[in-house]
Amino acid sequence: MTRFILVAGAWLGAWAWDEVAAELRADGHEAHPLTLSGLAERQGVPAGQWTHVQDIVDEVGRLDLRDVVLVGHSYSGVPVGQAAERIGERLRRVVFVDANVPVDGESFLYGWPSDGARRAIDAHGGFWPPPEADDCAGQDLTDEQTARFTAGSTPHPGATLTEPAVLERPLGELPATYVKCLLDGEEPLPSVAEALKSENWELVTMDTGHWPMFSRPRELARVLRTAAAR
Repeated sequence: MTRFILVAGAWLGAWAWDEVAAELRADGHEAHPLTLSGLAERQGVPAGQWTHVQDIVDEVGRLDLRDVVLVGHSYSGVPVGQAAERIGERLRRVVFVDANVPVDGESFLYGWPSDGARRAIDAHGGFWPPPEADDCAGQDLTDEQTARFTAGSTPHPGATLTEPAVLERPLGELPATYVKCLLDGEEPLPSVAEALKSENWELVTMDTGHWPMFSRPRELARVLRTAAAR
């Protein structure tokens, strides 16, 4: 049995993992989806980058989990990567699902080719507005899945995206699996490519879009189970 903590990306809460969590539990594993501060049912809770790191660390402690696999999707790879090194021997593995990864001293927006996200945050009172249905085109989502995604999304606290990550040691020292969703671009981000040079990291690909918990939940659950067994 493996114990998973599942953290979805920007705009999303624990609900986004419903189907994946059900698959993992049906196979005898523990699955603990986590909503980060300021999102979904936790809207209104003040949040910065460190808040989200602490949310994850606190959840591991609250549940007294050991041999735990932390799963971070998209934006949440940044706080998950930081939390992973802070839980010490409780960690079994990290799985980054089409995710950004933390770069010491840099924010989630590090390396972005434009400042569109920053402008959007400034224009919406310090929050990154959720995408619309058209923004999900080409990501292997059915109309029903797109509607579920957009209906459940909530504005994302901007400070979590603009505040810098803090790493205590090189990211490549973590035992990690990186899941690249090919419809969202075939090449990993440069920060990911650098970490993948480590013998502690492995690369897995999925032929789907950026939100595989919606488009391919059964396949994603299988990838998580395999990664945990490394």
